[in-house]
Amino acid sequence: MSVFLGIDAGTQSLKLLAFDSEQGSVVHVGSAALELISRDGGHREQLADWWLTALRQCMAELPAALKRRVAAIGVSGQQHGFVPLGDGGAVLAPVKLWCDTSTTTECEEITARFGGTARAIDAVGNPLLPGYTAPKIAWLKKHNPEAYRQLRHILLPHDYLNYYLTGEIFSECGDASGTGYLNIFRREYDADMLAALDPQRDLAPLLPPLLEAADSVPLGTAAQREFGLPEGVRVSVGGGDNMMSALATGSVVPGVLTLSLGTSGTLFAHSDSPALDPGGELAAFCSSAGGWLPLQCTMNCTLSTELTRGYLRRDLDSCEQLLAQSQPGAGGIVTLPFFSGERTPNLPDASASLLGLNADNTSAANLYRSAMEGASFTLRRGLDAFARAGQRFNAVRLTGGGAASPHWRQMIADIFELPVQSPQSNQGAALGAALQALWASERHAGRALSLAETVDRHLHLDADASCTPVAATAAIYREHYNQFLDALGRLYPQYAEAAQRQDHGE
Repeated sequence: MSVFLGIDAGTQSLKLLAFDSEQGSVVHVGSAALELISRDGGHREQLADWWLTALRQCMAELPAALKRRVAAIGVSGQQHGFVPLGDGGAVLAPVKLWCDTSTTTECEEITARFGGTARAIDAVGNPLLPGYTAPKIAWLKKHNPEAYRQLRHILLPHDYLNYYLTGEIFSECGDASGTGYLNIFRREYDADMLAALDPQRDLAPLLPPLLEAADSVPLGTAAQREFGLPEGVRVSVGGGDNMMSALATGSVVPGVLTLSLGTSGTLFAHSDSPALDPGGELAAFCSSAGGWLPLQCTMNCTLSTELTRGYLRRDLDSCEQLLAQSQPGAGGIVTLPFFSGERTPNLPDASASLLGLNADNTSAANLYRSAMEGASFTLRRGLDAFARAGQRFNAVRLTGGGAASPHWRQMIADIFELPVQSPQSNQGAALGAALQALWASERHAGRALSLAETVDRHLHLDADASCTPVAATAAIYREHYNQFLDALGRLYPQYAEAAQRQDHGE
């Protein structure tokens, strides 16, 4: 009876999960909290060594009986981070994360050298955004030239953990899609974008080779001894947290839209071909399953509800009661929840706004509902982007901490006008990483199962957490969604045209 480990290095914590393939269930979950360095100017960083300390803690807590049965490990990591390695694998600087918005200038400079946003979308599939890896590299060159001179390897967070586990440097197309310099059409690094990133230095030799989705690498001797794992353990290629969450929710075939309600909010779905949004808001990423994973990410999801909850000094159960006491539309209060700026829409310097407050509607119930509606409407814009890319869905699969709220699940069903389903296990990316490790192990052993077959065998939906749209409420939310778009357009005129198109039903 083999056990497969899934490791997920997120922003707030590192999680280690053990999945028993015979039982088809999670048999252990451990986690260790991670700190975040926040500085003025949008800087959001972590130290790579913090991830290793957290990994050691989680491995130490894994029961010996499970350790003896480990067959393979999969690693998930927060996307877009930049881990600069020098000689001997030394980390040269703090890791700038996905939520770092300090690289707006570098984005503009690289984009201008490449020939503009439209050319970037046409040539490599994606525009450059401040959260992506490419501008972080340019930022290091400009602000820490000595570290840049010593730079020998450019890794993503999950690449770095794989390097620690195996002693080998490699990546894969899914996570590499979030760098800005992967050509998602050819599934290879783009020489022209790399030249625009740094015209004076050839960065190609610094990039990790790209392995295929089913590949795996032997666990290194040093890690095997450090963690007390058996011989013969293999490490799958892993991927970004969104790519691994797609495995955990079954977004490995077309028609299923996964929505992650975490600190950030993310929508993604499997596509058999590249899915391009003419509006440029949908990230045309590759998947870690061999296809593509069009994706949209917002930076303020449970961040919005948690900040509001803290202001109101309520616990989660009390907030569920507040939702029961309020009505769709929150009495006319509109929240633009851009507490950390925003990635989609692309407003890195934006601030949150509360609109429509008056003496009659300013209540705890309406404030909390409006925070949740604002986060949900921001995500609803993503459904419009998927439609522009020709994508249609028959269900939404929810994951992330916010999916535990019954009222939020129903709100998503009503706003998206789609049935909502929830997997029985809400372990997200860590579970997806374990399932990928299981599949890679089977393929290494010569069994020709598809990843979709492996996922289908182990994915179970929670009937009690499923819900369907209520027609009358959905109609109300259509009106309030348009009010949200109108407010967005008034405060940020560059989005006014999109709001007007929505008002006219286009």
